[in-house]
Amino acid sequence: MTRIVLAAILLIATAPALADVLIIDEVRQVERMTLPRNGQSKANIEAQYGAPKKRHEAVGDPPISRWEYEDYSVYFEYDLVLFSVLHPGHVIEKS
Repeated sequence: MTRIVLAAILLIATAPALADVLIIDEVRQVERMTLPRNGQSKANIEAQYGAPKKRHEAVGDPPISRWEYEDYSVYFEYDLVLFSVLHPGHVIEKS
């Protein structure tokens, strides 16, 4: 019984370190990807990246809309990109 408890404690203790490594891998992956950049227009994004899989209507004031692509989403304020976000688990390659 003591070994099981000790093993559980060791797993719990190392879990945050493993999570940090995975997050770092995803951040590095995003840095290598060519995602839409802040300030680009919707027309530029569609010309460069193609039509999105899904377009979400704008909500709020100022209006914020979202376009979904396969591995990432692009958020817009009015017609300009606010930021692009890689979907969870969509790391292109493991290093």
